[in-house]
Amino acid sequence: MLDIQRIRNETDAVKRGLETTGADPSLIDRVLDLDARRRDLQKRGDTLRAELNAKSKSIGREKDPEKRAELIEEVGKVKTELKQTSSVAPQVEQDLEELMLSIPNVPLAEVPVGPDDSANVVVGEFGAKPEPPFEPRPHWEIMNDLGMIDFERGQKISGSRFYVLKGDGARLQRALITWMLDTHTREHGYEEVYPPCMVRQDCLVGTGNLPKFGENLYRDIEEDHWWIPTAEVPVTNLYREEILDHGILPIKHVAYTPCFRREKMSHGKDTRGIKRGHQFDKVEMVHFVRPEKSRAALEELTDHAMEIPRRLGLPYRKLQMCTGDLSFVSCMKYDIELWAPGCKEWLEVSSCSLFGDFQARRARIRFKDEEGKNRFIHTLNGSGLALPRVVIALVESYQQADGSILLPEVLRPYMGGQETISKK
Repeated sequence: MLDIQRIRNETDAVKRGLETTGADPSLIDRVLDLDARRRDLQKRGDTLRAELNAKSKSIGREKDPEKRAELIEEVGKVKTELKQTSSVAPQVEQDLEELMLSIPNVPLAEVPVGPDDSANVVVGEFGAKPEPPFEPRPHWEIMNDLGMIDFERGQKISGSRFYVLKGDGARLQRALITWMLDTHTREHGYEEVYPPCMVRQDCLVGTGNLPKFGENLYRDIEEDHWWIPTAEVPVTNLYREEILDHGILPIKHVAYTPCFRREKMSHGKDTRGIKRGHQFDKVEMVHFVRPEKSRAALEELTDHAMEIPRRLGLPYRKLQMCTGDLSFVSCMKYDIELWAPGCKEWLEVSSCSLFGDFQARRARIRFKDEEGKNRFIHTLNGSGLALPRVVIALVESYQQADGSILLPEVLRPYMGGQETISKK
C-alpha cells in the first residue's frame, strides 16, 4: 500500500510512476477526494463533539427555563448531525481502504520505462550454452525414458498439469531442495523456517496477493484457509502487526514449501512437460531490512539466487524488469532465467523483488529505530530457486548422447554419491 502522505505531497510524481506501469493515474485523484472527505468528516465530528460537550455543560448551569429549553433543543440538533456524520465516516474510510489496496506500487526512478516484457533489459548473460554433438531432446522425453516421471498417473489422480516424480526424478528434486537450503543457510546467512502452507486471507492481503489476484489462488470453501502461491506469504506474515527492534535487522529467512497457483493466464500454453503446473516446489528467500539498506539488499538477494546456477554449471542470465513488467507489489525487480537447450528457451527460475514499505504498510510491520521512532520496514523476496524449472534446465543441459544425465558435482553427495542417472 502506498503512503497517503506521499500521495498528498508528491501527487504528480506518483501519478507519473503509476502511468508507466499501465495503471490508471486517475485513481490517485479518487484517493485524494476520499481522503479529503474523510478528513472533513473527522474534523466536523471533532467540532460537533466539542460543541455537544460545551452545550451539555451549559444546560446544567443555565437557570432560566426558556434558555435551558433552547439549549436542550440545540443539543438535540447537534446530536442528530453528529450521528449522521458518524454513520457516513466508516463507509468513506472503507471505500478509501479498498481503493488504496487496488493501487500498485510505484517504480523506483532507476527502473527502465517500458510497456511490457519487450522492454526488459538483459543485465548480463553468464555461462556458455551447451552445444552437444547431437540434437538436444526436451526434458519430458528424457525423464520419461529414464523412469523419472509419470505423466499419465499424475493426470489420473489430479487432472491436467499434474505429474508424479518417481525414482531418480523424485530424488533429484529432493537433492536440489536440500542443497539449495544448505547453501543459503550455511553460506549466505539465512535462517531456515518451515511455515504452514495454508494461511488466512489477511496474510494474502498483506503481501499484495489479495484482493487483486484472488482468481489465481486456491482456497477452502468453508474456512478462512488459502493455499499459498509462494512461501513469501507466510514468511512475510511471521512479523505481521509487530514492531521489531532495530538491533535484530536485517532478518533473512529461507523456506522450502510446495506452492499452489491456478494457471488461468497460461491456458493452452506449455501443455507438455513440467514447466507450468498447479502445484510446484520452491525455495524462497525473504529479507526484512531498514529502508536505507533495501536497495543494496536487492543486489545481495539477487546474487544469492544467481549463486545456485553458477554452482550447478548452468547458463543463466539476469534481467531487469521494466515498469510495465513489474509485479503489482514491486518497485524494482530482477528475473533470473536458465537456458533449457531441449525446449530452446530461457526459463524464469527466480524473481528478486524490492517492495519498499508497500507490503509492510499492508501487513503493519514496523521497527523501532535508535531514536525510539516506529518506522515501516522494507521487505524483499526472491526464489532461491524455483522447481521444477531448475530440473528442466539441469536435465536438458546435462543430457548425454546415450540418453543418460550427468549429475553436477555439487549434487552428487545429496544423491548418495550417484554420478549419473541412467536407465535401470
